[in-house]
Amino acid sequence: MNFQPDPDAVAVAESVARFAEASLKPRAQAIDETGIFVAEHIPALGELGVMGMNLPERWGGAGVSPIALYLAVEALAGGCGSTVSMVTAHYLATDSILLGGDDAIRERYLPEAAAGRSLGAFALTEPRAGSNPADMSTRALREGEGYRITGVKHFISNAAYADFIVVFAKTDPAAGYKGISAFIVEPRHGGVATSAPEKTMGLRGGHVFELAFDCWVPECNRLGSEGSGFRTAMHVLDNGRIEVSAMCTGMAGAALDAAVSWSKTRQVDGHPIAEFQGLQWMLADMATELEAARLMGLRAASLRGSGKRYSREASMAKLLASETAGAVIDRALQIHGGYGYSRDMPLERLARDVRIMRIYEGSSEIQRNIIARTLLA
Repeated sequence: MNFQPDPDAVAVAESVARFAEASLKPRAQAIDETGIFVAEHIPALGELGVMGMNLPERWGGAGVSPIALYLAVEALAGGCGSTVSMVTAHYLATDSILLGGDDAIRERYLPEAAAGRSLGAFALTEPRAGSNPADMSTRALREGEGYRITGVKHFISNAAYADFIVVFAKTDPAAGYKGISAFIVEPRHGGVATSAPEKTMGLRGGHVFELAFDCWVPECNRLGSEGSGFRTAMHVLDNGRIEVSAMCTGMAGAALDAAVSWSKTRQVDGHPIAEFQGLQWMLADMATELEAARLMGLRAASLRGSGKRYSREASMAKLLASETAGAVIDRALQIHGGYGYSRDMPLERLARDVRIMRIYEGSSEIQRNIIARTLLA
């Protein structure tokens, strides 16, 4: 099992890391404080190839390996959590089209999305159907040569700014999850009401919304056949969980770097606190746990590119990385003492931003259910 990235993947990651350090990190605090949406970064991200990094070259994407994608997402997360949350939400939408659509619909949406000229959103979660999408109440009923979509979605990233939204709805309510289909909705055509942004604990520049649908879409906007939506969503979420793993290791890596730097300069009784064995052990544990989570994420990413199934490995990677990142960032804040609790330092923002990682793309409890099912099958 060799997870060592090839030179091309390293080059991609280094390019993104330079951008994150120069353009994202200096703005992260202001974005958090003002709550402004991170749209300002989209043109540069598109130019860099990030907005299409999950897509093959045929559809305008960067055509990079899953390992390179993991490293790029990790680098973005080390710069600004809000920005990487916007990017990965966009990936959920474009992955849905790539995996569930035909060539005609891919050609209509993916090149513009990859270039950063259009933004996507992924609408699966509902107020009463989060962890179990099969409970969704959104409907897509036949009407003429298309479908009338009605219902409400909740906690949808990018939604108010999206040029297209991949919406999951039941075309056959009696069939449970087998009756779920996926559609592309363009809000500019009307029939989509968007709430104000939710007032979230963290990722304040990566906005989420409630959406109410009463719109008509043509049949050509359906992704795949009727009833294939659940399968598409689960495949997309497998990918998304690997990207969440990368987000977590990126944020935790930034916190560890800050803690190491602080420990070398902060002095007590005339000595850098890095000289104290107790603190050294804290740093050693943080680095070890982070490396373990990162290796599991890279393993899942390597399987993503192998053609083999990777649902269990994606869940394991997401579970371990999200739980580990929370612990690493908390200890980094502790090492900073009172300064870590201050908003003048990035630690308290990282602590707030990382907290959602144990919830979205399937909570830690859902990941444990998925892993257990594979063991007991």
